[in-house]
Amino acid sequence: MFGKKEKDTPSPASDFDKQEPVPRYDAHHYDESPEMVVCPAHTTEAKLVRKIDLHVVPFLCIMYLLAFLDRVNIANANVYGLTTELKLVGNKYNNALVIFFVPYILFEIPSNILLKKLKPRVWLSICMFGFGIVTMCQGFVKNYSGLLATRFFLGVFETGMFPGAFYLIGMWYRRHEAQKRYSFFFSSTTLAGAFGGLLAAAIGNMKGVAGYAGWRWIFILEGLLTVVVSFAFFFLLPNFPEEVKWLTEEERAFVKARLQIDQGASARERPITARDVGNVFRDPKIIVGGFMYLGLIVPAYGYAYFSPAIIQGYGYSPIQTQLHSVPPWAVAFGFSMLIAWASDKTKHRFLFTLFPISICIAGFAILLAIHDTTHRNVQYAGLFLVAMGAYTAMPVIVCWFNMNLGGHHRRSVGSAFQVGFGNIGGIIAVYAFLKKDAPRYTPGYSISVSFVCLSALSCCTYFVMCMWQNRSRNKSVRDVGLTDYEKTELGDLNPEYRYLL
Repeated sequence: MFGKKEKDTPSPASDFDKQEPVPRYDAHHYDESPEMVVCPAHTTEAKLVRKIDLHVVPFLCIMYLLAFLDRVNIANANVYGLTTELKLVGNKYNNALVIFFVPYILFEIPSNILLKKLKPRVWLSICMFGFGIVTMCQGFVKNYSGLLATRFFLGVFETGMFPGAFYLIGMWYRRHEAQKRYSFFFSSTTLAGAFGGLLAAAIGNMKGVAGYAGWRWIFILEGLLTVVVSFAFFFLLPNFPEEVKWLTEEERAFVKARLQIDQGASARERPITARDVGNVFRDPKIIVGGFMYLGLIVPAYGYAYFSPAIIQGYGYSPIQTQLHSVPPWAVAFGFSMLIAWASDKTKHRFLFTLFPISICIAGFAILLAIHDTTHRNVQYAGLFLVAMGAYTAMPVIVCWFNMNLGGHHRRSVGSAFQVGFGNIGGIIAVYAFLKKDAPRYTPGYSISVSFVCLSALSCCTYFVMCMWQNRSRNKSVRDVGLTDYEKTELGDLNPEYRYLL
């Protein structure tokens, strides 16, 4: 999938690669050094990475595509009369959106701990089955209370999808390989947006079938699809490298070794404790990472939940609205993959966050400045820029932050915190775009621009912190007398670790 550009010889070593490799951690003892483990004779490193791509990335992408589709299809359902039939006056529609985020935010860290305790394929497939059933239930609700209940439980079951998948991908790839995979996975959201618009345009015509409105069939059929796929994914979703059966013992040893040289020992076998969670939050970079993501969640969810209503405000019919919602998502996918390729090629992240963020700001500037109906195409172009910028910068930010976290316990907790804290922005986005502000949505656009700027400032802060720590460690004495176990426990706080900038 991604291996076409990779060579059969190991790629040039990063700064951290050139250092002494950290011995491989075992639950009971330390084995031979990773440098002593060579690629099995029957394969090459590039072929092995392609094998990993085929077993890891596609299934996680499909899983999250269905999760995001089930989360935001309420926007498509709304175009077909959900608020009218359920009598959602005032801000009731916004309340139904926001209640999703309450469990979604609170249970991120516990979910990642369970993911590590259980096998990932078991936990993720259970969650997938759960949110598929709940999505179907949304198609049968009779009133506002029923909608609130289903949206709440949708948040409960979806809480582990995003941080769990990012955490799992991060345990399979070296840091300079990861961005293409992260962006391709994250682009499941843009594909879900495009696919959702097309699907809703088709399903919406089922109005009256079995006595149900078209918006109900959107929930029922899309939820049923998720339930069916979840049974197959119980067997198809990947586990951690130490646990999979589709690698030979030699291949597993080599995969663990190449990751350990790049990221340090993972400590997969050791359970995560409350002390581990507390120690992670002593690092100020963790908090900054949360704000990096928070700033882009506001425009991202604002776009996902309200772009159909914004486009409909340009004078399109329900069917035309669904079809016009597809192109911005499709272009965002292509742009995201282009930036991901360039970021991995240069082994750099910082500038590849600021560039798409600038594009996102330009999109909002157009939407704030132009309201004349005669310039409808210009406003539509502004939506393209918003989608391209937000949905390209987000995977770079998450990959940059996640892949700079060393070890299972720091990456598990840190990645879950970033996603959980960032999704507070979903609550802000829901109340930033109110029905009374249609069709201009000036408050929503203004709030979104402010948060995008917050993300840019946080990225700059994180870059400076990582660069300062790299320089500080370069100047310090290299051998500080730490044991191999202590280095493993420190993860990226190990003095021998160097952050990717």
